[in-house]
Amino acid sequence: MTTMTETGTQGRAPAESGEILLEVKNLKMHFPVTAGIIFQRAVAHIKAVDGVSFFVRRGETLGLVGESGCGKTTTGRCILQLYRPTDGQVIFDGQELTGLSTRQMRTMRRRMQVIFQDPYSSLNPRMTAGNIIGEPLIVHGLVNSKDEYKDRVAELLQNVGLNPYMADRFPHEFSGGQRQRIGVARALSVDPSFIVCDEPVSALDVSIQAQIVNLLEDLQERFDLTYLFIAHDLSVVRHISNRVAVMYLGHIVEIADRNEIYRSPLHPYTRALLSAVPIPDPIIDAQRERILLSGEVPSPLNPPSGCVFHPRCPIAIDSCSEVTPELREVDSNHWAACIQAPGYGSY
Repeated sequence: MTTMTETGTQGRAPAESGEILLEVKNLKMHFPVTAGIIFQRAVAHIKAVDGVSFFVRRGETLGLVGESGCGKTTTGRCILQLYRPTDGQVIFDGQELTGLSTRQMRTMRRRMQVIFQDPYSSLNPRMTAGNIIGEPLIVHGLVNSKDEYKDRVAELLQNVGLNPYMADRFPHEFSGGQRQRIGVARALSVDPSFIVCDEPVSALDVSIQAQIVNLLEDLQERFDLTYLFIAHDLSVVRHISNRVAVMYLGHIVEIADRNEIYRSPLHPYTRALLSAVPIPDPIIDAQRERILLSGEVPSPLNPPSGCVFHPRCPIAIDSCSEVTPELREVDSNHWAACIQAPGYGSY
């Protein structure tokens, strides 16, 4: 059994194959709650992310799932240093990011990009599609002439399935799916190696979701991209991800191969999530067991002691409220943070 002590970081499984591109170690993001009008002081902290560790191999897709408010988006933004983490390390291709200056991070961001959730608010309504896609080319000095700029923008539009003549249109002239394609093209413009996909299909119709997911898979194969795919739709995550990490109230509670986590979930929260996934066959759907969780998600302002899931856990025991479980490898490449999980061991 592998533990945090043996690996050197909570939840970091040894990479058996494939080079590690991104490694997150004990990442924390605590937002201060202030009081006072003139002399503001921190009176409490919202623990949005509280000790998250994982790695992403080069060329793979790690799905990060969990219900709204669990810290998925905050984790992605801390990786990109859009939020400066309270504690922990973010190591990208051997470079530790949390200590870099703003100027140094600008250079690194050529290799790390993001696709935002909302295709409506993430595009500047006063800029044309061509200018939105081409702006990073100018910021990073990747083109030397207007002709080269136009050719590159046309190429990027074609890469995401849009016609080059659409470069002169404004965002309001596009559908939701087309706007998200513009967001994808913008992320691709600087030739990144890693992209945080922050729920890129959740605001789209189901039929359009499939098109965007297929586009992301095609682009990953063509340009050797690595994804952190943030979502709450487990069906989409299973389709696109190589491995899946499940998050609850700022903590990673389980990480495994996508098929393994669906076939044999070990954490009770993962089992509850999977039991809520719709099944097209009404007969099978009616026969399967539904796991209904009691209560509400606790506030990250005052998370429970011990295991943060224990107030809602159907198999919780007394020690769950006292001991914070480590993320341990309880089976081959299958990690869970639950003292009740088979093979986890006892304290």
